[in-house]
Amino acid sequence: MSRTAKKQVREPIQVYLAEDERRLLDALSKEVGVSRAEILRRGIAALARESQPWEASPVLGFMRQVQAEGSALPPDVADRHDEYLADEAGGDL
Repeated sequence: MSRTAKKQVREPIQVYLAEDERRLLDALSKEVGVSRAEILRRGIAALARESQPWEASPVLGFMRQVQAEGSALPPDVADRHDEYLADEAGGDL
């Protein structure tokens, strides 16, 4: 997270780490150049993407939307797939 990012209200939590986990956290923090809290936040985000890939993938999100609606793929999906995926990604493709 950059210093220019919008500040968010954060909730403090307490985490108990084993000695080797604390050393790894400290080493990652130093190597990446961010706080230990930021390393933990990034780890949580990475785990969420890994365990909920449809949330991070426009392709999977589009497929999930089609499945949830119980409809077939649009008839022009082969020709306009980029547009459909851009819509699913909020224009961020």
